[in-house]
Amino acid sequence: MWMPTEEEKLGVVICSFRDAVFHGLTLEIGETVQILEKTEEWYRGFSTKKPTVKGIFPASYIHLKKAIVTNRGPNETVVPLEDPIVTEVTTTLQEWAVLWKQLYVKHKTDLFFKLRHVMNELIDLRRQLLSGHLTQDQVREVKRHTTIRLDWGNEHLGLDLVPRQEFVMVDEDQISVSDLYKMHLSSRQRVQQSTSQGDSVRVSVPHHLLVSLKSFTHNTINEDIDIFFSLYDIRECKQLSERFMVRLNKSGGPKNLEKADRLCTLFMDLSSKDLKKDLYIVAHIIRNGRMLLNDSRKGPAQGQYRRPHGCAVLALSEVLHAISELKEEKEFVLKVYTCTNESEWHQIHESILRKSSIKSTAPCSSHGLIISLQFLHGDTEQIRREHPGLFTRGISVTRQLGFPEVVIPGDVRNDLYLTLERGEFEKGGKSVQKNIEITMYVLYADGQILKDCMSLGAGEPSASEYHSLVFYHNNAPRWSEMVKLSIPLDRFRGSHLRFELRHCSTKDRGEKKLFGFAFTPLMREDGTTLADESHELYVYKCDENTTFSNHALYLGLPCCKEDLSACPGSTASPTFQRSPKELLWVSTQLCSSKLTQNVDVLALLNWKSHPDRVMDILGRLRYIGGEEIVKFLQNILDTLFSILEDNTDKYGPLVFQSLVFVINLLREGRFSHFRSITDTYIHNHFSGALAYKELIRCLKWYMERSAEVTRQDHIQEAMRALDYLFKFIVQSRTLYSQATCGMEEDQFRASIQELFQSIRFVLSLDSRSSENLIFTQVALLSSLPAVFDELLPVFTVQEAAELVRGTLSSMPSTVHMGQSMDVVKLQSIAGTVDSRLFSFAESRRVLLPVVLHHIHLHLRQQRELLICSGILSSIFSLIKASSLETSVQEEVEMMVESLLDVLLQTLQAIMSKSHSPEASRGQRCPQCTAEITGEYVSCLLSLLSQMSDVHFQHLLDNFQSQDELKEFLLRIFCMFRNLMKLSVFPRDWAVLRLLTSHIILKTTQQLSLALRKNFSGATFDFKVWSSYFSLAVLYISQPSLQLEALSPAKRNKVLDKYGDMRVTMAYDLYNMWQNLGEDKVHFIPGTIGAFLGVTLVPQDEVRNIMIPILHDMMDWEQRRSGSFKQVEAELADKLDTLVSEGKGDESHRKLINLLAQLFGPYPSLLERIEQETWREMSSSFVTSVMRLTERVLDYKNCLKADEAENKKTGCTFNLLNFGKCDTNKEELYIRYIHKLCNAHLKTESYAEAGFTLLLYWELLQWEPRPLREFLHYPAQSEWQRKEALSRKVIHYFNKGKAWEYGIPVCRELAAQYEASYDYQSLSWIRKLEATYYDNILEQPRLEPEFFRVGFYGKKFPFFLRNKEFVCRGHDYERLEAFQQRMLGEFPEAIAMQHASQPDDSILQYDGQYLQIYAVTPVTENADVLQMDHVSDRIKSFYRVNNVRRFRFDRPFHKGMKDRENEIKSLWIERTTLTLSHPLPSISRWAQVEKRELVEVSPVENAISVVENKNQELRMLIGQYQHRPPHSNVNQLSMCLNGVIDAAVNGGVARYQEAFFDEDYIESHPQDVQRISKLRAAMQEQVHILGAGLAVHERLVHPDMRPLHKKLVDQFYMMRSGFCRGTPGLEKLSPTCSRFSSLRGLPTNAEGPRMMHTHGHMNMLGSFRQSSSSLSSHTSSETGNLAIMTDSLTGDHSDDFMRMQLSPSSSSLSSTHSAPSQMINSAHSSGRGSPSMPDKYRPNRELLMLMPRHQERAGNAMYPGACENEQPTNFQRSLFQQTGPCKPCSDPNLSVAERGHFSMQFDAAHHHVSDIHPAFPARSLRKSPLHPIPASPTILHSGLDGSNSTLSGSASSGVSSLSESQCAPPSEPPGRTDTLDSIPSQAWTPEEDVGSPYPHVRYSTSEPEDIHSAKALPCRSHSAPGGVSPGPPQEHPHYHSNAHFCHGHGPVLMSKPYLREVCRPEEGFRQQPMVLPTPLQHKIP
Repeated sequence: MWMPTEEEKLGVVICSFRDAVFHGLTLEIGETVQILEKTEEWYRGFSTKKPTVKGIFPASYIHLKKAIVTNRGPNETVVPLEDPIVTEVTTTLQEWAVLWKQLYVKHKTDLFFKLRHVMNELIDLRRQLLSGHLTQDQVREVKRHTTIRLDWGNEHLGLDLVPRQEFVMVDEDQISVSDLYKMHLSSRQRVQQSTSQGDSVRVSVPHHLLVSLKSFTHNTINEDIDIFFSLYDIRECKQLSERFMVRLNKSGGPKNLEKADRLCTLFMDLSSKDLKKDLYIVAHIIRNGRMLLNDSRKGPAQGQYRRPHGCAVLALSEVLHAISELKEEKEFVLKVYTCTNESEWHQIHESILRKSSIKSTAPCSSHGLIISLQFLHGDTEQIRREHPGLFTRGISVTRQLGFPEVVIPGDVRNDLYLTLERGEFEKGGKSVQKNIEITMYVLYADGQILKDCMSLGAGEPSASEYHSLVFYHNNAPRWSEMVKLSIPLDRFRGSHLRFELRHCSTKDRGEKKLFGFAFTPLMREDGTTLADESHELYVYKCDENTTFSNHALYLGLPCCKEDLSACPGSTASPTFQRSPKELLWVSTQLCSSKLTQNVDVLALLNWKSHPDRVMDILGRLRYIGGEEIVKFLQNILDTLFSILEDNTDKYGPLVFQSLVFVINLLREGRFSHFRSITDTYIHNHFSGALAYKELIRCLKWYMERSAEVTRQDHIQEAMRALDYLFKFIVQSRTLYSQATCGMEEDQFRASIQELFQSIRFVLSLDSRSSENLIFTQVALLSSLPAVFDELLPVFTVQEAAELVRGTLSSMPSTVHMGQSMDVVKLQSIAGTVDSRLFSFAESRRVLLPVVLHHIHLHLRQQRELLICSGILSSIFSLIKASSLETSVQEEVEMMVESLLDVLLQTLQAIMSKSHSPEASRGQRCPQCTAEITGEYVSCLLSLLSQMSDVHFQHLLDNFQSQDELKEFLLRIFCMFRNLMKLSVFPRDWAVLRLLTSHIILKTTQQLSLALRKNFSGATFDFKVWSSYFSLAVLYISQPSLQLEALSPAKRNKVLDKYGDMRVTMAYDLYNMWQNLGEDKVHFIPGTIGAFLGVTLVPQDEVRNIMIPILHDMMDWEQRRSGSFKQVEAELADKLDTLVSEGKGDESHRKLINLLAQLFGPYPSLLERIEQETWREMSSSFVTSVMRLTERVLDYKNCLKADEAENKKTGCTFNLLNFGKCDTNKEELYIRYIHKLCNAHLKTESYAEAGFTLLLYWELLQWEPRPLREFLHYPAQSEWQRKEALSRKVIHYFNKGKAWEYGIPVCRELAAQYEASYDYQSLSWIRKLEATYYDNILEQPRLEPEFFRVGFYGKKFPFFLRNKEFVCRGHDYERLEAFQQRMLGEFPEAIAMQHASQPDDSILQYDGQYLQIYAVTPVTENADVLQMDHVSDRIKSFYRVNNVRRFRFDRPFHKGMKDRENEIKSLWIERTTLTLSHPLPSISRWAQVEKRELVEVSPVENAISVVENKNQELRMLIGQYQHRPPHSNVNQLSMCLNGVIDAAVNGGVARYQEAFFDEDYIESHPQDVQRISKLRAAMQEQVHILGAGLAVHERLVHPDMRPLHKKLVDQFYMMRSGFCRGTPGLEKLSPTCSRFSSLRGLPTNAEGPRMMHTHGHMNMLGSFRQSSSSLSSHTSSETGNLAIMTDSLTGDHSDDFMRMQLSPSSSSLSSTHSAPSQMINSAHSSGRGSPSMPDKYRPNRELLMLMPRHQERAGNAMYPGACENEQPTNFQRSLFQQTGPCKPCSDPNLSVAERGHFSMQFDAAHHHVSDIHPAFPARSLRKSPLHPIPASPTILHSGLDGSNSTLSGSASSGVSSLSESQCAPPSEPPGRTDTLDSIPSQAWTPEEDVGSPYPHVRYSTSEPEDIHSAKALPCRSHSAPGGVSPGPPQEHPHYHSNAHFCHGHGPVLMSKPYLREVCRPEEGFRQQPMVLPTPLQHKIP
């Protein structure tokens, strides 16, 4: 029959039970079971792991445990009756076991093994506690170690911190919150200390060094050894400790076998100061044996002598750090140095330390000491407890020579350390010096030798005599050997030391012959011992037969010089004669707690012997050392009070001063332990019954004098001793009262009242003007708290409290006294609160108002907050402890009235400071730390927790107005929210966090009543209600209350103690909402998102409570607006917030489930809706929410999977568009604007970040409307926010080098600044705008690549699925890199290998396909690109920015494919993509909106290819134009080689074969214009290649000259291929044939005459080519191959036809080039490559680089070359620029040198008016060959002849392919984009004519030509400055029918200018530059 159990309530399973028994309960070994019922052999109950599952199990399987049962019955609670530590260890190990296994799974192996070790330690410690065999000290130590390990494990496993008190978990209900906070702090510190390393050396405790000798290895001594260890301070050169002695036998083992395991000692009482010294362990080695080690005599030694052998040292400071961290000993090896000079033995250790080689010999390998060291910490008792094994084996203790740093009472010492220093002795008639040994004895006054009183060192027993070392043949030995003398105190007086001197002979059988002695008494006649100094002792002669049986014979003799001066007549004795030349020096050091060397101490103790000297003796007391005073503390105190009683009037003040001195001496740290001795003396030994009167009188006199005297040192000393003075007063009064049965009680009370009146008088004095008075008040305030407790024996508690209250009230109540006084005043109050007096309730009621008053004042002014918090914490602790026994309602009421409001204000100020900008910059005030915040939070919670309903009601009723109540409610609600938001307490402080939540809930429930009562209906206040709702929502959602995250055991524990506080708050929230009534409308839609957040709490009951509130809110929303738009917007914001907070997938699934619940079956919202319209709107609402949810989930998945930034950017962009389409989602829209901006910043897409912020910028207006705080923006006006946004946008555009987009924003901002007259900001923005313009022109920018990407397949996110985009690539990113990046972002995608459009199978494929290829931007702003005056940097920007159309070409063949030349049928399928928005924009991606497909014919394709290659060449040449010689030209070489080699072997030549063929032209008449355009582009390419070769020749390295020569040769072959002409072009129409004529050839006879007028110029008709180089004009005209047709008319057609082609020369060498300052700038943006800024443009564009016009000179564009027989502006400018030509009639010149065509002109029969322009000029709007900028240093180079461009090279290759710029016209140039301003260099490339620039010779190989060259005068201003038109006849190289005209080089300009022409500086005189004649070359 089952019976309820009475005793058997708890048990532990000792054997697993798994039998299949009906109703059986499966149990595992170690489980704890609670037993409910029992039968004979069975129990029924449950396992504590699963309390809901009950069953039966065998009783034999259970080990019963004692337990305490409360609340017996079905819900009884069973607690095991065992040590709480044991219970905690058990439960903790069970919890750790699960987490420990997870560590292994998570590969946290380090923590896994550490935790296993700790768990094993805990099991062992638990076993020790359960054994019951430990002492109380051992139990305490085991508990300490246990709690340290428990806290360590919880810390590392992330578990909760357990607050403890005396190693036991505290009950939070039994202590105040302040105490609980302090316990958490102490537990945290304990954990940190246990994990920190290197903190074992603590300053406050003594340290001890354990030294153990392990072995001494030697092979040569073969004698007994004594080793003396000591500590030595090398800086002060003194021994710090006694010596430790070890005796070893001949074999190296211990001489005493019983000490085999005890060769160790403990050097005691090392202070922290000692450890900072330069300490060494010194080991002196003494051998005991024969005199000389090398004595050859056989047999045993004749005598045994103590002889010096060696020394070893170890630097303790070097090994201190290593051994201080260890818990075990560590061994060290010491080298032994042997002594070579015995006279230096006394300093052998110093010579070793200073490495002096002359003092000792180096150690050999056979000598060494092995010792082990270990540091121990703590006092002696602690060492004995922690290391009992050391003391059980009898370890020796080696003490310091003096008293330790802290003198401990009861430490009785009476040691005299004597050091035998040195001696000086005579030979005594011997030929050699003596071997002297000294024997020392201690003799009593009766002549008996004191037994066993001498110790050579610790570790060995004491001896009755001492034998010194013996130095061989040394009459001046220096021993420096210390001996400790332990003489009984009662035998000290009258005892003396006798030193017997003997000579140790090595011949006479080792006899020791006595030859003298010395002596000294131990105590002088005045009772003092020997002084601590060196003593020079006289030596008296005697012989070996002398006996000292009658010691009185020599004691009457003077022992030293002082005795001789004191007794001059006692120098002689018939028995002993003093040896005048022999002396012995010894030194002594007394370390005694009973004896003294101080005469003043003895005089004071014996004051009755000298009554006339009492005044002097008392005056000298303060000069006595503290050690001497504490030795005789009780005797001195007795003496002082006996003197006081002897004559109070006479000695009273002096005794008072002496007593004050002694009391203050005990305040010093090293003597603080003697205060307990003083307390014992006062209570047990003090007998001055009348002393209190004089003490009170003296105290009053001192205090009254404090306002008068200037020097107050003695007053301050008396104030510091006030506590002990009061102890003496009270004890004295008690003794008097006992002796007189309470007589004079009233007088005593009156005197105490008067004394306290004097104290109040001192405290009330204004000390601001007196620094001394301040110190007096500080001393008095510091001593007062200790005085208060002394009043209790003689006053009642009430009376004492009144005295104290009057004293505290006399303190200044204002906080103006200065910080130091404030601190001391509060410390005095803190001492009062901590005093025993304050612990009484009746005194606390008296003192509490005064204490609270002072604290209130300091809190109001935020002063000394840390001290105030400590005082409050102590008060709360006392009140909490008292509340468990008695009622504390009155005290709590006082606290609430005085502190609650100011505590809230203080906390608010602290929190605001801690989150201020100063705090974030590390400038936080020390009072605003986390520590002080926690202190005040705990104080506030302590106060609230102790408030009852009565207190709350009283508090609320005391508010005078509703505004005050409102302010209070807002403040406390805000404080509660901050406590939950800021997480004041760490996460693992679960106990304190739960208690905080409980207090907040209790307080909120009380305050909600006042809120409902005072702020509802007519007095409704939105702000207060909103604050309450925010608090409630935050409270329910706070992480510490989410019980689902806790373990089951912890969850049940929380539920048992507090219940589910979320549900309680939810019910309160529901009730408050229902009480709002019509005022609910004010909270819609503002609180919808917050309430929706509450529904996400994973608690069904909370959700069921919140659903009616949501229904109510939707009902009100529908009534007001008729829709759910606001609800939808709020929900969108809430979803976004969830993503921002990083909610996981589980939360999102819960969110979707929640939506289904809200809009699904009952109790959903739709179930509550009855109207049909609501259902329709709800369906729309659900659809919108689900769409948003899908996007949010995509974004969250990107964040969760750590996707690439581009993918995150795409998701953000998608959400941004969702928010943009609805005005109700503006906040969502703005939030995602900033998220997208941040995503761009992470990828350094600064331009896109600027565009993104512009979206928010556009939403704002320049209005002063105030805006609330949002995101990271503070509360500010709309104007200020837009200004800040403008600056940020400008900054991002600047970083992205998109200055063109930043300039409009600058202008917008400037307009606002100008309108507001903010000229300072206006100046700044205008300067910034100007800087951006400069950056556009000067800063290099890379042109990005663009890529088209198609995302095909169903596995892509919906915003990418089956869509195509164009992406703007990153800098330097090419197609391959972009493909790799995209495949990295989509690792499952398959890359498509073709560019055609995918079919439906790919679109519907359940996977991912990526199609990627590069696209080319199609510039829409073509006008800018056609303007020649616009910088190439500007054009480069517009080519790749603000582009919406992109192009992609796919080649294919149409029709019959020509096998010989496939180009004829090669068509291009051109796809043009139009984007949804231009790039760049808010994203690097833009979706393709439209596709267009066109087909491009072969000729159009060829034109495009050639023109693109020309553009590429121009940009590349521009990049290399201004590089220094011998630069790296690999890229230029490869590009030139690719074009030239392709042109020779195919390439462009294939176009000539394909399209210049007559048959093709006839069969494709529609392509005639295109063919002409292609021919012009090909000729332009030849022209550009020449310029490129010029640059290449200048830069190429000498090693690469063969490559350059090959390029030049192939270039001539390429050019000659164009010169052969194309028959198909001869039959073109006249319009077309103009392209094949030489432009500018004269068509009448007047033309040459005009040329002759202006100088001998062959303007268009001649070519000049050197066989060894390409000259300036040759390089210009390389591609200007004139194809002659019948369009050439005029009289000189025959001359023209005489021109012939010249083959390319096989040998090229440098001959001439143009000055490089005439070189213009080239294209600057070849794929973003930098180039020189435009300010280095020279004067005119190069002839060879000018664009050609598409129209002929004589067509509509050029109506005529001459008007009214006058040359046109164009011709005039042309002639001005041309100048004379070089003569080319030299018969020695090769055909190549003369040019392909030669033209003869009659210089006497032509006129300028006859010239008819015959060449068309290319339109300036077409892509020109951009000028190549010159070097800015070219001027100086040209003038001094050092220009590298002019220097040339005589080796091979082209010297320079550049052109000269002549002097500028005198008039400023006009616009270069008009017809009139077209420069004269506007030749077309086919004009392979003579250069208009003089032929310049660069080679210096012919000096005779240089010297013969003469400057010819300039006869026409139209000729360049410094260039002579030249009389041709006189020139030796001039012929009438010359091919070349002669001229001289130009004078170099002073500096390059920015305009198209270069003007010389004012006052600059141009000097002609004489140039040499051309070199003569021969053709082999």
